[in-house]
Amino acid sequence: MIYKYLLVFLISMLPLIELRGAIPYAVVFDLPLLPSYIIAIFGNMLPVPIIYLFARKVLVWGSDKKYIGNFFSWCLRKGEKAGKKLQEKAGAGLYVALFLFVGVPLPGTGAWTGTLAASFLDMDFKKSTLAVMAGVILAGIIMGILSLGVFKGILN
Repeated sequence: MIYKYLLVFLISMLPLIELRGAIPYAVVFDLPLLPSYIIAIFGNMLPVPIIYLFARKVLVWGSDKKYIGNFFSWCLRKGEKAGKKLQEKAGAGLYVALFLFVGVPLPGTGAWTGTLAASFLDMDFKKSTLAVMAGVILAGIIMGILSLGVFKGILN
């Protein structure tokens, strides 16, 4: 069982998959939802400070390198695009928009992208981290409800 919880933790740390993949995994493999949810939140939040503080610098550094340049440039464009889109839609409610952006479990709207966008917009570290965390919690609740309905229905 520890191995399955470790996988929940690791899956939730992966970019693009994040908690949105970890919660369904836990439901499919019949893990108790509450501990899986908590572990997935910790796994999803662990990279957030690192992304905020270092990702932009690493992406800028690597964007002109031979083998990694295209991927790093793509990540930079995605972060800039997400940041601009978030700022245009939010106006003064930027932190609420960040919370909703991360909290609605759609492809490309997780903690990784939200944190990268916050970094590109030079948003306050503490406030943006709290907004991302609240969004991750909301996304986890939504994914838990959806997973219990969809995957339990399919498996039964």
